[in-house]
Amino acid sequence: MKARALLAALSIWCSAPALAQQEGAALYATHCAQCHDGDAQSRVPGRGAMQAMSFDHVLAALTSGSMAAMAKDRSDAERRAIASFVTGKIATGSVAADAEGRCTQQVSGFPQALDGPRWNGWGVDTNNSRYQPADMAGLTAEQVPRLRLKWAYAFPGASVSFAPPSIVGGLLFIGGTDRKVHALDARSGCTLWTLAIDAAVRAAISFAPLPGSDQFAIFFGDLRANAYAVNALTGALIWKTKVEEHAAARITGAPTLHSGVLYVPVSSIEEAAGSQASYECCTFRGSVVALDAATGKLMWQAYTIPEVPHPTGKNARGTQLFGPSGASIWSAPTIDAKRGAVYVGTSNSYSNPPATTADAILAFELATGKLLWKQQATPKDAFVVACFTSDKSNCPEDHGPDHDFGQSPILVTLRDGRRMLVIAQKSGVVHALDPDDDGKILWQTRIGKGGSLGGSEWGSAADGEHIYVANSDVRFMRDGTRRLDSTQGGGLFGLDLASGKIAMEVPPVACGDRRQCSPALSAAVSLIPGVVFSGGVSGFLRAYATDGKLLWEFDTAQDFKAVNGVPAHGGAIDGPGPVIAGGMLYTNSGYGQWSGVAGNVLLAFEVGTE
Repeated sequence: MKARALLAALSIWCSAPALAQQEGAALYATHCAQCHDGDAQSRVPGRGAMQAMSFDHVLAALTSGSMAAMAKDRSDAERRAIASFVTGKIATGSVAADAEGRCTQQVSGFPQALDGPRWNGWGVDTNNSRYQPADMAGLTAEQVPRLRLKWAYAFPGASVSFAPPSIVGGLLFIGGTDRKVHALDARSGCTLWTLAIDAAVRAAISFAPLPGSDQFAIFFGDLRANAYAVNALTGALIWKTKVEEHAAARITGAPTLHSGVLYVPVSSIEEAAGSQASYECCTFRGSVVALDAATGKLMWQAYTIPEVPHPTGKNARGTQLFGPSGASIWSAPTIDAKRGAVYVGTSNSYSNPPATTADAILAFELATGKLLWKQQATPKDAFVVACFTSDKSNCPEDHGPDHDFGQSPILVTLRDGRRMLVIAQKSGVVHALDPDDDGKILWQTRIGKGGSLGGSEWGSAADGEHIYVANSDVRFMRDGTRRLDSTQGGGLFGLDLASGKIAMEVPPVACGDRRQCSPALSAAVSLIPGVVFSGGVSGFLRAYATDGKLLWEFDTAQDFKAVNGVPAHGGAIDGPGPVIAGGMLYTNSGYGQWSGVAGNVLLAFEVGTE
């Protein structure tokens, strides 16, 4: 009888995934297929990309992540059924990353001096230069060819490694899709503490003394539009503030800390949610929120679109439409202490009428949030994901090309003392503006064709002479499969800051017979004296001399043994760029979002002896 009972139980368990798949297929067809089975050029991942993801990752996206707004009317069982259907998997019940790899000694202080080598926040500095000086890098051009892998750290149940690390005082802080923030020893990768939070963290983390306290804190935002301050040594929560109540709001760019104020950029996923014909598109406006770093209290909120969205008409299905909307801020704000300004780049509009502050660089007053000036790069760019799908009910009439700014403006000072704001756009154009003359255009140079996933995506890097820009221009096969086109995209460029002329050009690197490969360079680039680092959708991380010569490369799309005992695999490199500090280099690997190879690792390299 016991055997029969066990067999019966086994039969029920084995049939559960099949039943979930059947229910999930129906739910997917009704609520998801329009966007995810649409045009391959869409920013929404297709079925092939989702099959490479883990069940846990998709379920988290539906529950508290990027798809939570679209799945808010689904029950927990329905979300699990959809996750099972699109991935072909069930819950892994994986052991949390903090179960293994703990540091043998709990820290009571910082292993290294706080004013020593560090990479703090998204851009290394509040100018968002992504340029690490020699004394902080601890790595020279001559040493780069000897870089060797030291350790790997894996995020459990993840298909994407999309949050860059910050390094301060010998500690490493990083968020993940596992809805945790992790503190590691920067040299060994052992785990000091982890903190469970409300949603995934894809933005960089900033470190500073907590004003008016003897604590040191880290500051960050999550994909449910919460900003946090956490004790850097213990992982204890200090404060948490919801910065935007809109259901589709999220924080994708790193909050920037300056003079006791945390400047938080607010973006949204309404571009996807608004694609459903029954959705009243659209009501979200991007904003910068200024919080008191000591308490998390709101000081001011400045919307990128001053006008509150109002009813504009109805779509073909009779659904009420609203506008203006959009102009999200995807990236970290840039601080200009001299002018008392904070600069941001904005996304496209979501609905008509198109906003004049979308696809633009905006300058707000640091103290009040007052708009000081605006410089729009692409007018009339109203766009939602529906423009790529069969049901275009919510696609704005005469829609734009989706050429928003996905990266931070870089504030640079040239050798002759002149100042510039430089930024590359998804249009494939690099812009230089005058921050001392209301954003006057100084020069514009095209380096790519542009597109929804084209041009320059996540971030550029600049010193006092050049800006280094990676080109994506990722393309998909036009056969309905959403396979990456292995022949299109890529290229790395160095532009002279004074003139905008191209001074260095590295041609795309061919994929050969590599699977799920594209030459596209979507990830942010990083710079140390004489060396530019760039990771590709191919999975290769490469280092080039500033004259374009290849110095070093490493294939991250492989299995690794992780220090925390979690199964580890690298893949496509997208989103954040390499972080260099104290003679070590760190990179994320794994990005299955757009049909690239999925992965879940953070890799750490140091100079080997030969």
